[in-house]
Amino acid sequence: MRNVEAREKEEIRKTVFEYFADECDVDIKEITDEMNVIRDLEGDSLMLLSLLEIFRKKYDLTIDLKTLGKHLMRRPAETIGQIVELTTQIVRHGNDIVNVEL
Repeated sequence: MRNVEAREKEEIRKTVFEYFADECDVDIKEITDEMNVIRDLEGDSLMLLSLLEIFRKKYDLTIDLKTLGKHLMRRPAETIGQIVELTTQIVRHGNDIVNVEL
C-alpha cells in the first residue's frame, strides 16, 4: 500500500473532473461529486477504463482490468465522487484494490 497525500488526492480529483468535462463536453464548473456519469453526463462505462489508463501510466500502476472488473462488480463507481474515491484507492492499493472495502 502506498501513501496518497492531500496534494495527490487533489490532483487525482482535478484530473477526474477535467477528464469528464472534456470527454462529455461539459463546463468543469458544472460537474459535482453527485453527478452520475451515464445519466447526468451522458458518458459510458468505457470512459472509466480510459480514465484509469491515464492513471496507470501516470503512477506506473500494474493493476489489470480483470482485477478492476472484480472490484467494480462488488462496488460500482457511478458518480464522479465515487470515481475520484476509486481512483485514489487504486493509486493507493494497486492490484490489492480487489481486497479493499470502500
